[in-house]
Amino acid sequence: MSCKIGFIGLGIMGKPMSKNLLKAGHSLVVHDIRPEPVEEVVAAGAESGASAKEVAARAEIIVTMLPDGPDVEQAILGPSGVLEGAKTGSIVVDMSSISPIVAQKVGAACAERGVEFLDAPVSGGEPKAIDATLAIMVGGNQEAFDKVLPVLKAMGASVTLTGPVGAGNVTKLANQIIVALNIAAMGEALTLATKAGVSPEVVFNAIKGGLAGSTVLNAKAPMVIARNFKPGFRIRLHHKDLRNALAAASSLNVPLPLTSLVQQELVALLNDWDHSGIVTFTERAAQVEIK
Repeated sequence: MSCKIGFIGLGIMGKPMSKNLLKAGHSLVVHDIRPEPVEEVVAAGAESGASAKEVAARAEIIVTMLPDGPDVEQAILGPSGVLEGAKTGSIVVDMSSISPIVAQKVGAACAERGVEFLDAPVSGGEPKAIDATLAIMVGGNQEAFDKVLPVLKAMGASVTLTGPVGAGNVTKLANQIIVALNIAAMGEALTLATKAGVSPEVVFNAIKGGLAGSTVLNAKAPMVIARNFKPGFRIRLHHKDLRNALAAASSLNVPLPLTSLVQQELVALLNDWDHSGIVTFTERAAQVEIK
């Protein structure tokens, strides 16, 4: 069953996600601080909203897909934000990757206004956002989750309720730790192979079917070997996720030594590359390129 959905944030991920909602037959009103993606999604069949407040006033379900916690707080809690326009009983679904603490703060503010809130970060990057096969990790109550499940299934192949508000982002941080460490390990392994005179492509093909094989390896090794660092997920965003993971871990007295190490590598690499560019940290030290 289709419904009126508001969508705020039309970046690398949000734009294809919004288009998939249109393809699924939902009515959509969209907003972004940049006019170009708004014009593109409107051309695909959406309506334009002048502000987050206006989008919320015209929708039953409001989706936000923004870079970080401060952006989410501004869009939902700030002046002309979602809560100024949202009706009692509407549902806000924040699909950004943010701190679980911020998610809980925003959720509490929504509850005070009679608005349901779910934190629902995603994994899969731009390719899976385009083909609607994202993994979506949701925090919130069962009733709100059940109401938005058909909407989320229009954007993802896997949709899981992980616990109360904040649990979605805890799950996403766990995901981001594993992805970052996988890419760093792949970089070290393929740099070693290259320096030793063994083809990294041969090594990749030899190990991908064994215990070292992973979705990360299959997705990122060919990009690295081809020297393709066009972002599907930018290094600076992965840096933000690991920063949030380390902050959450500190508040819970959980040591994350390997995450901390890779985070320091990311600090040295902040640019607009895809996060597969993590491998260049080891390449530079070894004075060799994987190719």
